[in-house]
Amino acid sequence: MTRADIVVLVLALALLPMLYVKFWHHGAAGDEVRIMVDGKTYETVSLKHDRRVTVHGALGDSVLEIKHGAVRFIASPCPSKYCIHSGWLHDGGEFTACLPNRVSIEVTGARARYDAINF
Repeated sequence: MTRADIVVLVLALALLPMLYVKFWHHGAAGDEVRIMVDGKTYETVSLKHDRRVTVHGALGDSVLEIKHGAVRFIASPCPSKYCIHSGWLHDGGEFTACLPNRVSIEVTGARARYDAINF
């Protein structure tokens, strides 16, 4: 490795943390959750009030829990339960879906979080 290679490597390593902070930071806390069924908006619900929402999908009912400014799937008729394992969503731009049941949720807020999907 030449001296120029080392300089480029050091600069790249110094630049990576700054890029991480700028683009992959946590977004602002979400205000609402948009619930979609079959790609169409089913309901938009505030994250400020704790409640449970039952959503009728293609396979049956999915149950969402809204608590302390976050939302998650707590029950769904799909076989793999990936939607339930995705956990709590609270930052603007976060998204999860129960694909077999055709139910998806997205947290909306003032500043969305970047990830591999929307970058």
